[in-house]
Parts: sequence; C-alpha cells; structure tokens
Amino acid sequence: MKTLLEWLCGLLCGVALFAIMTLTFIDVGGRKFLSQSITGSLELTELLMVVVIFCALPLVTLRGEHVTFDSLDSFLPESFKRLQNHLVNIICGSAMLALGYLMWHTGLDFESAGETTAQLGIMKYPFIQGMGVLCALCGLVHWSLVGSGTPIGHAAGDTP
Repeated sequence: MKTLLEWLCGLLCGVALFAIMTLTFIDVGGRKFLSQSITGSLELTELLMVVVIFCALPLVTLRGEHVTFDSLDSFLPESFKRLQNHLVNIICGSAMLALGYLMWHTGLDFESAGETTAQLGIMKYPFIQGMGVLCALCGLVHWSLVGSGTPIGHAAGDTP
C-alpha cells in the first residue's frame, strides 16, 4: 500500500510539476517571441499547483518530512516524546480527515452551483474534491503512524 501511495502521488505530482514547467516555458516564449501569451495560463498554473501541493501532502507525512520544532527534544525524556508523537499524529490525522470531509462537501456545493474558473470555465469541484480525498489520505497516513513510533519530522528508519 505504501508503494502504491508513493507511486501514484509521486506520479501525479511529477506530471503536474512538469506541466507547470512546460506551460510556463511556452507562455514566456510566446510572450517574448510572438507577443502572444497563452490564454488562462495563470488559471492552469493555479490548478496544477493544487495538484502538486495536495499530492505531495501524503508523501511528506509518510516520509516524516514536515517542518518541526525540536529545540527542546534533547531535554525531554523518550517516553514523553513517544506520547507527544502519538498525540500529534492523532490530532493531525483527525484534523486532516475532518478537512477532507469538509472539502468533499464543498466540492459538492461547487458542483451543484456550477462554479467554474473565470477565464477558461474549468469546473472547480473535481479539484476541491481531489483536495479533500488527498487530505483524508494524509489523515489516514497520520493515523497509521500512531503506533509506529516514528516521530513527526523523521522518516521511518531515521534516528531522531
């Protein structure tokens, strides 16, 4: 399951990032050499950034690569750090699952209202619901780390 998560999220993230790079290159080249930019390139870039950020979120969580504040860790006993790790994973996992639920329902509202982007008229709801699914997936990853003992901010196998 871990391999599938890494493969799918990594592939989506990489494809979206490559699409942003290509779009930006063509857009800048078109403006520079043809005095013509790509219509809606900003909208497309924004939507692709959503894909990059939210596809990377479960990967960052799985690998323990979140930004952490660990200045006091050397002064804390191991038992407290384990308890803290479990609590943080439970809280973050619950928050991400709740956020995923809310985003899914916001996507349903956007779908029923027919919300689209301003310039290109792309439906917004699939992106919002995708964000919800990826947030929920991130929450599940946090919950799966509760019993693992892997500290937040450290990849499995790293020594804190």
